[in-house]
Amino acid sequence: MPKRLLTILLHSLSLLPLLLLIINGLGGRLTANPIQAITQRTGQAAVLWLLFSLSCSPLQWLSGWHFAGQARRPLGLYAFFYAALHFLTFAVLDYGLNLSLIGAALLEKRFILVGLLALLLLLALALTSNRAAMRYLGRHWKRLHRLSYAAALAVLHYLWAVKSDIRQPLLYGSILLILLTLRLPPIRRALIHLRQRS
Repeated sequence: MPKRLLTILLHSLSLLPLLLLIINGLGGRLTANPIQAITQRTGQAAVLWLLFSLSCSPLQWLSGWHFAGQARRPLGLYAFFYAALHFLTFAVLDYGLNLSLIGAALLEKRFILVGLLALLLLLALALTSNRAAMRYLGRHWKRLHRLSYAAALAVLHYLWAVKSDIRQPLLYGSILLILLTLRLPPIRRALIHLRQRS
């Protein structure tokens, strides 16, 4: 498949959760509590796209498919985009930008504090994902972008936020654990060696 078509497909699929959210909102199909629905759906999209981004490198090591490596950056930016929408829904729609209420929520609810920390780490990654930042930071850029492990905080935020059925956050946590395990240097080298032999 041509790279241009793959790029269009990547962006189209990444914008799909937002499009469905808008369609459901305009059609009045966001449940009896639309703010909660928006919060949950943008949060799930953020975690999913973060996992998609983290899966790019192992996929490239296994398959040698270069587009997988190139997709890592846009997928990570979409993860930040949905995380930002998730936070704005909480801060603007749910709390009306009342800083005292938001501050109290941060102190009282640990899942909100962890979620904010994950968002700040994703913000740092998004701001430094361009070539200018790579040139400026030099060898420190790779160290900074190990903050992509902020995915662990995002999954923890999701797990603590869920009040009853924790199966989905546990599934995301299991996928994250596998992806992080694949990044361990001996396993990464074994995957690359396996591909080169095949």
